[in-house]
Amino acid sequence: MSRTSSPAPPGATPALRPVHAWRDALATVAAALVTMWVVATLGLWAAGAGALPSGSFPRVVAATVVMAVGGSVELHGDAGFLAETDAAIDVVPLSVTLAGALVTSAAFLAPLRFRAVADSREMLGRVGRTAALWLLAMLLLALVARHTFRISVGGGIIEDIGEALGATPKVGFSAEIAPTMGFGLLWLLAVLAITFLVSHRAPLPSRLLRFQESVRPPAYAMLLVLLCYVLIALVIGLITAITHGHPAETVAVLLLGLPNLAWMGLGIGMGGSWRGRVAEGIGLPMPRVLGDVLRVPGGGDATLDLGSLAEQDGRAWLLLPLAAVLLLAAGFLAAVHSPARTKHWRHALHMALALGLTTLVIGLLTRVAAHYGLTVIGVGDLGEGLGGDVFLRADFLPLIGYGLLWGLVTGFLGSLMARRVRHRGAVTGDGPTGRDRPPGPDTGRGRP
Repeated sequence: MSRTSSPAPPGATPALRPVHAWRDALATVAAALVTMWVVATLGLWAAGAGALPSGSFPRVVAATVVMAVGGSVELHGDAGFLAETDAAIDVVPLSVTLAGALVTSAAFLAPLRFRAVADSREMLGRVGRTAALWLLAMLLLALVARHTFRISVGGGIIEDIGEALGATPKVGFSAEIAPTMGFGLLWLLAVLAITFLVSHRAPLPSRLLRFQESVRPPAYAMLLVLLCYVLIALVIGLITAITHGHPAETVAVLLLGLPNLAWMGLGIGMGGSWRGRVAEGIGLPMPRVLGDVLRVPGGGDATLDLGSLAEQDGRAWLLLPLAAVLLLAAGFLAAVHSPARTKHWRHALHMALALGLTTLVIGLLTRVAAHYGLTVIGVGDLGEGLGGDVFLRADFLPLIGYGLLWGLVTGFLGSLMARRVRHRGAVTGDGPTGRDRPPGPDTGRGRP
């Protein structure tokens, strides 16, 4: 006699089979890694890394993906007693990072698209399974991301002696396993947390529903601002590649560091600044105007802000009105997606906190630090492409301060502009159906 299962109570969420649960987690991890691998491969190929010797190109791609998720790649050198190599790099290829984050978010939410409320236990299970597979993927990436290159010191008697004594200079890289797994896990958890902060379609546990009215509208608006800057920079980059020559170099920048430049444009447009330096002997995939500002005679530090950029190219002043228009639009959009009962000052405060946190993240992600050098028989940094350094870091206090100020102003003005386009008592962010509308006397009026 077969046993029939009783129907689930109305509104209950059916239990997810373990096989299906792991399948969803595997799909999320695989989609994210494939996307990042493809973007990194195309970007490095455009940058000329496809010509690297000894079949090292896939390992360089793996190292790029590791850095994109916050992992650590250590550079090392070995040249016996004749020579020493010194190298270090700290940079996040944000094009790869952004592509992976967007795909991770979409793939994780795909099985939940028909949910209105999520069960806490099920959601923790989904996150846990995805994190377990992600950690395994980070381990495999860290094992692949390692290689050693032989470097030439320019020929001559020094190189001949080095070869005879087995002291040929070598430099290599290797991903550190523990930091890569740790920071990679933090990256995944941050992406999932941001997904639930900004997505109106992401189901929340019932205990957290009360926070969505104040958190999701400004967070969603900030995400749109960041994506708009990337889109605008992409259009400018494609036009530059077509009209100004050097298309491969431009495409490499687009596929590896486009958000790095675009989001710095947001910070600089608001009045923020970065400090940096680029040695004369180093060629970097960056717009010429940035290189002109950062290459200071004598090796001093340069300030990268609206004024210094405008000295090299007057069009840099356009960053100011661009920031004003997009941030005001963000304030208006956040107000439209917020409850009508939200006070203007409270909405301004929400926007200030959101933009201040956004500028903090921009400053952390756009840092660059790189150095390489070669010392042969006591002669350090031989030049001619054999040594140099570059760094770029945000001035955090002014950057965050301007973010808070711009958030207050645009949030307040956006709230004033949105007064006449909202329905009283409604949360309009989830669409015209108003399914998240709180109960009240106006609910259902005018409907049969």
